[in-house]
Formats: sequence, C-alpha cells, structure tokens
Amino acid sequence: MMGIPKVYLKILGMELTINHTLKTFDVLPETLEALLAIEIPHKRKGIAMALNNRIIPESFWAETFLSNKDSILIITATQGG
Repeated sequence: MMGIPKVYLKILGMELTINHTLKTFDVLPETLEALLAIEIPHKRKGIAMALNNRIIPESFWAETFLSNKDSILIITATQGG
C-alpha cells in the first residue's frame, strides 16, 4: 500500500530586492519612507534612495508607493575617506 506523499508548501509574502538582497515581507511597506523606517529606523540624514534604478528625491519618499518585486537601493553616507 502506498502512502500519501507529504507536500511542503512555502508561503511567501511580498518580495523586495534591497541593496541586491531579496527580502520577503508578510506585509509590504507601502512607501519608501515606510521601508526606511523598517530598514534604518534611527537614521534620517545622509541617505539617498533609488527605486527600480531611478533616484527618488527625499521630498517624494512618503508618496512613492512600492510594489511586489521592486528593487530598492539605499545609500548611506559615512564619515572618513
């Protein structure tokens, strides 16, 4: 008698590629500003962000909505040289 095979399903949430690393979110952050609050919660100065290879000015972060499979690059300035 053959048994019933076990099937394992991995349920994925929404995916974003952040700084070339794929990340899965149960609930996708709505905007670039919301994503930044998750990724770098205590840093607001010296940051630049690009969405799908387009630089987004800081004044538009709160109104730039994210979609599943978007690619975001977060650049932070550092001291030194």
